[in-house]
Amino acid sequence: MQTEFVAVPPFWTVGQTIDYMREDQNLPDRFSQIFVIDPTFKLLGAIDLDQILRTKRSVKIEDIMHETRHAIPATMDQEEAAREFEQYDLLSAAVVDENERLVGVLTIDDVVDVIQQEAEEDLLRMGGVGDEELSDTVFAISRSRVPWLMVNLGTAFLSASVIAIFDGTIEQMVALAILMPIVASLGGNAGTQTMTVTVRALATRDIDIYNAGRVIRREVMVGLINGAVIATILGLIAGTWFGNTDLGLVIASAMIINMLVAALAGILIPLLLDRFGADPAISSSVFTTMATDCIGFLSFLGLATWWLNLG
Repeated sequence: MQTEFVAVPPFWTVGQTIDYMREDQNLPDRFSQIFVIDPTFKLLGAIDLDQILRTKRSVKIEDIMHETRHAIPATMDQEEAAREFEQYDLLSAAVVDENERLVGVLTIDDVVDVIQQEAEEDLLRMGGVGDEELSDTVFAISRSRVPWLMVNLGTAFLSASVIAIFDGTIEQMVALAILMPIVASLGGNAGTQTMTVTVRALATRDIDIYNAGRVIRREVMVGLINGAVIATILGLIAGTWFGNTDLGLVIASAMIINMLVAALAGILIPLLLDRFGADPAISSSVFTTMATDCIGFLSFLGLATWWLNLG
């Protein structure tokens, strides 16, 4: 926030305002709006400079001012303030205290820095590295990364326990062990795609209670279409590779299920975390990967077991 701004009373004329801007040496070097205040510094409105230049000198300021519809509370988080600028295409905005008195001004050049900073912060959080800097020590970097690696270790054991249930099936057909990483990799990547879009939409408030249902349905359809495409290709490759058409059908079916689960997990997990006050940028990737791995292995190995029992 900048504490230097131009403010005039409503009873001044345009001519008085222009003379004031010409003669006062303490005004900011650059500004695009003139704010209108009462004797207690309460914000009444604002006028754009281009409107001042196009209005006759005798016209009073109160006759041409407009209400400041997007005044920023001084206590507002900088990310929320940047979102106001982005949503309403603002060049500058008044900053007011709890009594609606003018205390400063925000300009677009300052907000651009905030937007870049917040985007970088979200990117680092999605990678589980927090506020890590290149200048940090080895110990500090290790300490910031270990907690989420431990969480990931726990979810990995959960995925491994799913595989352990079907150890007998894997022993009967080694091809299943060869194909399992493909199922996990594709499901994880599909979930990450959906999750990234969802986390970004939550950060920009593009997704809310009113359009969440439509977005979820859209992602489900995308998951089904992508699953059908990938399943067809993967089923043909696996069936040809191992000379087993049934195996190709099994992994194709598992892939469709996993892609659908990836789409649902990628959008529902960030939404649920955000609903309960957790930061989806930090937590989503670990839980999304867990969901796609567990369901992917369960569907693939479960279908394979069913197929072997039929045989």
